[in-house]
Amino acid sequence: MLISFVLLCFIIACTPQTVTKIEEFAAQPIPKEALELTGKALVDYVNQRQSFFKAEYSPEVAEYRLGNLMKAHFVKQPREEGYELTTEQLLANNSDLPENFDSRDQWKDCPSLRYIRDQTKCGSCWAVSAASVMSDRLCIHTKGKVKTMLSDTDILACCGKFCGYGCEGGYNGRAWKWATISGVVSGGRYGEKGVCMPYVFHPCGSHKNQRFYGVCPTHSYRTPACKPYCQYGYGKRYMKDKVKAKTWYYLPQKDEEAIKAEIFQRGPVHATFNVYEDFASYKGGVYIHTAGKMKGGHSVKIIGWGVENGTKYWTIANSWSEDWGENGGYFRVVRGIDNCYIESGVLAGTF
Repeated sequence: MLISFVLLCFIIACTPQTVTKIEEFAAQPIPKEALELTGKALVDYVNQRQSFFKAEYSPEVAEYRLGNLMKAHFVKQPREEGYELTTEQLLANNSDLPENFDSRDQWKDCPSLRYIRDQTKCGSCWAVSAASVMSDRLCIHTKGKVKTMLSDTDILACCGKFCGYGCEGGYNGRAWKWATISGVVSGGRYGEKGVCMPYVFHPCGSHKNQRFYGVCPTHSYRTPACKPYCQYGYGKRYMKDKVKAKTWYYLPQKDEEAIKAEIFQRGPVHATFNVYEDFASYKGGVYIHTAGKMKGGHSVKIIGWGVENGTKYWTIANSWSEDWGENGGYFRVVRGIDNCYIESGVLAGTF
């Protein structure tokens, strides 16, 4: 503990003073010693080094969240299979985009936009976030007529090796391609009735305003087997419940304006990024990687953008329950500098 404290003091003393512009901060290399920090020393360093976001020390939470990540190689996913929209196509009718935009305010008739999922102890973020974006876009593209929550478990279990390795990680693009070929059935929270295939894993640990199902397992859950039938009492056959996506496509890499235009016109988009240890301690604000080693990859849903005190950011819905992050399961990340690869692997589709 004493060594960590001395090291922390040394790093802080040898690191330039806190800057006010995030572009200046991002341009400064992260000290090698800061990348080695962990635990409370990491959190203390992050909070003293910058003021863009707040980190909170909670070793149990950090260990649990970092244990739910995908393998890092799933972040830089192959693009050769998908159609890619050009910047010109995306900006053709959206050249004057607002400074702030939130899909939840734009499409108020779509409840899925305010629904935070909980992947629990499984690296299923790729399937969970895919189902989340698909549900939003299904509602948006039908002008609010179809409000079906699509099943993350159907994608996780039944896309199989075509999509990846289940609870160890998967490919966002493959999930969308599978949705255009096979379709996705209705889903919902663990134990939810009135849908074909609710989430297969129960929330673990204690959560606000939620029933306690049990403690979290030590290791990740195993990928569930595909069971091509709806839960008992639903009253509809599995194949009859399927909804197919019409198209899927990648957005131009590292193109902030193209991503904004796509969200503005057609709804939330699907993204992956590298996760470093400091992200697991995020409590609020605009995240920018500051310290700690890379721990894996994560898939999320970008729902909008904005500016706070001159700092541009993306607004993102996570899948770590409503207890994590700010405003009940959300977080913000710096926009326009491809922080943690967040702007390099964005894709979407239509219904």
